[in-house]
Amino acid sequence: MPIWTEFSNFISHVAATAFSGVVETLRAVFQSDPEQRRRVAFSVAIIALSAKMAKADGIVSPSEVEAFREIFHVPQDELRNVARLYDLAKRDVAGFDAYADQVRSLFPGDDPADAAILHDVLDALFHIAKADELIHENELLFLEEIAVVFGFTAQEFERIAARHVDGEQGNPYAVLGADPAWDFATLKAHYRQRVAESHPDRLIARGVPQEFVVLANDRLAAINTAWDRIKALHGQGTVPEPVIAV
Repeated sequence: MPIWTEFSNFISHVAATAFSGVVETLRAVFQSDPEQRRRVAFSVAIIALSAKMAKADGIVSPSEVEAFREIFHVPQDELRNVARLYDLAKRDVAGFDAYADQVRSLFPGDDPADAAILHDVLDALFHIAKADELIHENELLFLEEIAVVFGFTAQEFERIAARHVDGEQGNPYAVLGADPAWDFATLKAHYRQRVAESHPDRLIARGVPQEFVVLANDRLAAINTAWDRIKALHGQGTVPEPVIAV
């Protein structure tokens, strides 16, 4: 069943005025179908937390809206349901930390893929935040706090942030979560592991809807760019000339 059909069916059951009610409805509606629950929960998490992030810097730029649409290819007749959840999150007096706690409860770690899905959620929020080419200080603080609630270490957050904040000129070792002191063979094996973890098929297998493979493609591009730079530093290749905007 397409993700937005699932989402629409779920939203039709929601009569909550707080996100905690949305989460409880999600559990009840998909109690007998954990796979669909994970797919819808992933979508709910990004929609709700992106609404809270919009309040963090007080601005929703056109480019952020476009980035949201890159991740969410929502059919025209389903936009109302997405807007309903987004507006609920913006109006809800509960803080973003309470929302993060609720999202964390949807992926408690019972399944080995739960931590990876929370990584995907954080990745999507970074993708939206950086769309206007500047991650606002309040947005970065928001994302860091979300990572803490999700259970990520400071090093894990740095690895995710490095792909988005510093771009191609950032620390390539940070992007891979690698130690510069490792020998080239170890670095290569680590790079291959990161590529395997980020393959679109791996995201889909752990419950991320197929519509959101843009996340995997962006992640792979950043990993490959970082690896090209590391190879050059080890005399194994050349660093591509940077593209200069005109």
